[in-house]
Amino acid sequence: MTTLQSVPALGTHPASGSLPSRAETREQLSKATYDLLVIGGGILGISTAWHAAQSGLRVALVDAGDFAGATSSASSKLLHGGLRYLQTGAVKLVAENHFERRAVSRQVAPHLANPLTFYLPVYKGGPHGAAKLGAGVFAYSALSAFGDGVGHVISPAKAQRDVPELRTDNLKAVAVYGDDQMNDARMALMTVRAAVEAGATVLNHAAVTGLRFTRGRVTGAELQDRTDGTEFGVTARLVLNATGPWVDHLRKMENPDAAPSIRLSKGAHLVLRRTRPWKAALATPIDKYRITFALPWEDMLLLGTTDEEYEGDPADVAVIEKDTAQILDEAAFSIRDQQLSRDLITYSFAGLRVLPGGPGDTSKAKRETVVTEGRGGMLSVAGGKWTTFRHIGRTVMNKLATLPGHPLGEDMEPVSRLPRKLPLPGIANPNAVAHRLLIDGGTPGPRMSADTARHLATHYGSLSFDIARLANESPALAERIHPDAPEIWAQVAYARDHEWAETADDVLRRRTTLTIRGLATDEIRAGVESVLGDRKS
Repeated sequence: MTTLQSVPALGTHPASGSLPSRAETREQLSKATYDLLVIGGGILGISTAWHAAQSGLRVALVDAGDFAGATSSASSKLLHGGLRYLQTGAVKLVAENHFERRAVSRQVAPHLANPLTFYLPVYKGGPHGAAKLGAGVFAYSALSAFGDGVGHVISPAKAQRDVPELRTDNLKAVAVYGDDQMNDARMALMTVRAAVEAGATVLNHAAVTGLRFTRGRVTGAELQDRTDGTEFGVTARLVLNATGPWVDHLRKMENPDAAPSIRLSKGAHLVLRRTRPWKAALATPIDKYRITFALPWEDMLLLGTTDEEYEGDPADVAVIEKDTAQILDEAAFSIRDQQLSRDLITYSFAGLRVLPGGPGDTSKAKRETVVTEGRGGMLSVAGGKWTTFRHIGRTVMNKLATLPGHPLGEDMEPVSRLPRKLPLPGIANPNAVAHRLLIDGGTPGPRMSADTARHLATHYGSLSFDIARLANESPALAERIHPDAPEIWAQVAYARDHEWAETADDVLRRRTTLTIRGLATDEIRAGVESVLGDRKS
């Protein structure tokens, strides 16, 4: 592992083509008049900014924290059709979700998504029978045009060969279907890059302190740079509130009398070290509506999720003992005890689902997107699913085009004319990228290890070659950050110069996997902070 003594020498000269400084970005934001100011850098705001910039609008995007720093990096990491929606007869919704899932995983971001086989165990006395689940996974795969194979049922013995920790007591059969998986933080960051490449101006760690008004209309926002306290403002013809769990907080800035528009549901997850390799994921029915997941992810095991109403401050959401106990208890329906030891837990996280306001159990509420217009003309968008992030961006753009008076409609390209499946930056076959990294990695620098090559290929795509060049130019950058993780120090310098990383958590939690692996030690955190401190002024 690189010692702290050598870390300050890493990347003291930012790479060519690196991002403008924060001061330069603030000046740009302050001087221009934007067509659209998007407040909120979760995936809804990011996707809208991407589509708006593609449409020819002058777009600014700001977030009080990091991009995807809250709920958008606290998901179950799935791109999926939503098997449980078949329960309620939402066939059209499942088909639409599958269309978006396939588009993202095959045309838009095949370098960031990977297919994952799911096993749905059927236990004696469980909430569903084998025939019902067999028919369900067949219908589910049919709605995906059998693009992931035909949903079917296999024997417990065959399933246990792929999932060795599967509990087989009273296991009658296992239904099989296919979906896709991703690293949500990396997918969000690549979408930010796409928005910037399309012309958007973005700034994270910039908190809204107030809204700007012109004759009663919202025409921008006052902000404070959280990294140094600098205050500045942004003027825009239209403001979009995409702040997720904080959407009503911003609506009250616009109109103190605004009634609540959403409710929140907390979803907690646990990350554990795996005791043995898993070749498939488990989706275990808990009751008629809920499923608990056990997902092989980033060489770890991801368990979850919970689903219960949350009424506290969104900033305070966290995994508590009750959540941990519930997740482990539910996982024990289908997983052997040795894989569920608390000693194996490396990390836990919780996010907040934004649901339409109303009564009823949150687990049965629709994951739909709601777009509303406030008294001052500010649009607010809330809710939805990660899988449909592109569709949500298009939905908001269609709303912009049809606003009364058409404030932006005449200046933007209609959504129908935009490229339907525009790829994200770095698009490439990850297997080919990994192969190239291994073949080319030995000259002139040190040879890259196979797990690092694979990690880079599946998190950066063809942009991996930029990181490999940094490692070749500086042997210190080619070293692993921690011996038990595939990341190298070149990724930290790259995150600083090209991915808006401002804090150690930005790097360790969202641009790498060190935190979720339980490897973000004080020494590594100090090393990352040292590299970040070498950015250009």
